[in-house]
This record gives sequence, C-alpha cells and structure tokens, in this order.
Amino acid sequence: MALPETTALALDRQDGVLHATLDRPDAGNALDAGLIDDLVNTFNAVRDDRSVRVVVLRGAGDHFCVGADLNALADFDGDDASARDEATAHSRRFGELLETVDAAPQAVIALADGAALGGGFGLLCVADITIVTTDTRMGMPEARLGVPAAQILPFVVARIGAAETRRLGICGHQLKGGEAARLGIAHDVVDDAEAGEERITAVLEDVLACAPGAIAETKRIVRAARTAEPAALLDAGAETFTDCLTGDEGRDGVRAFFDKRAPYWAQGDGDA
Repeated sequence: MALPETTALALDRQDGVLHATLDRPDAGNALDAGLIDDLVNTFNAVRDDRSVRVVVLRGAGDHFCVGADLNALADFDGDDASARDEATAHSRRFGELLETVDAAPQAVIALADGAALGGGFGLLCVADITIVTTDTRMGMPEARLGVPAAQILPFVVARIGAAETRRLGICGHQLKGGEAARLGIAHDVVDDAEAGEERITAVLEDVLACAPGAIAETKRIVRAARTAEPAALLDAGAETFTDCLTGDEGRDGVRAFFDKRAPYWAQGDGDA
C-alpha cells in the first residue's frame, strides 16, 4: 500500500519496517496540526498492510517531541465560540492519534532522546517498546501551564497505573531514563542515541522472528484486557488461539519447529 504524502513526518520503508521520524527539528518536533495529521494518516495507511510489520518512531534533531505547539495555543480566545471549537477539535484529534497508534496491529517501537514531554510523552506510552537515553526528559508539564494532559492521561494510566499517573500529572514532574524504566514507561535505557539505534536493531531481530498475525492478535487481546470481563476475554482468547493455530502462520510455525527450520514469516533470528 502506498504511503501518504507528508510534510512534517519523514518516512522510510525498509524490509517490513517503516521508520517514521517526526521532522520539525527547529520546533523541537512540536505537535502541530500538520504533524498530527501526518502521523494519523500514516498509521491508517498501513493498518491493513501486513507487509509493514514494525513502525519505528524517532525525532529529528535534539528532541523526540517537546509536546504541543504552544504557538497555536498562545492567542486562544476562550470567548470566541469558533476558536473554542477549533481548540477542542485539535485536542480530540491528538487523542485520535494516540488511539490510532495504540491500536496499530504492527509492533510500534519508539526511540527518544532530548525532550519527550506532553504529547511526546503520550507517544512513548502507546508504543509497544520504548527505548530512551539516560538524559531523556519525560513527563506531563501541562498542569504548570494551567491545563490538564486530558488526552494523554488515559494512556498513561494504562501504562503505569492511576497512582503514578496522578503524581506525574499534578506535580508536572519530569523523569529521566532510570525512573522511567522503574515506572514501566521505558523498556530500555541506553547511553545515547547511537546506542539506541543499536538497541533497535537488536529488538527488530526479535520482533521480526514473530508472526505478524500473532503480534496483531496479541496487541488486540492486551487492549481488550483493560476493560473486558475475564471470562469473556478468555473465551474470546481461546477462539483466537485456535484461529491462529489453524491458520497459515500457526500451521507453518508448528511444522517449522519440528522441521528445525525458520517459518516462512520469520525475518529475524530472535533472542537478540
């Protein structure tokens, strides 16, 4: 499937991996309407394309993403009904972005350096695997600007639980790599961006050794587990397991195990 035309997101597709780089370095990759649209459109374009197995998110320049583009909010007139509608729509569109990334059937890897604040922090919390440098600054400073991190909070709760989300949200506290790993926001903490790229290469080996259909179903079940009743989830999970086992990926995966060969869908060696 063809990738969309983008102006603030650099796209590079290589061997089943789509590298998507937030590309507004002069603005700290702040999330303006154009960048949000580019991200939503890109994830929607590849949603049903199983040849795209992984999406890797990065930021160009010194930062992953400093958050919302405050220039677009500075002159907001709360007494202007049309301006209010515009601000509400912009906020909701960002929520749509987080929901789209969170629901993507592909594995999503994020590599952050510099600042990953506000909306950038939200993107880290909806990635399946998040890699940060020791100096990455993360958090939700919105309350210090007089607003809540309204669209981000539900995804942070899903990531680290309500208690820590409350603390971060009401204090505007910024985290570094070690604390982010302790809380479960980051899976890997590396010394610098170069080490982060090396870690991505290793993670891709593992992810590409797994069946894309199985990854998509794993993500769907995990999302459903947030709200579903356990019995209903387990019933549905049993049906999904059988569907996968009797499908092309499952049949070849089991045969390959006994044949001591790689299944047809495996691109990586795994256990990197």
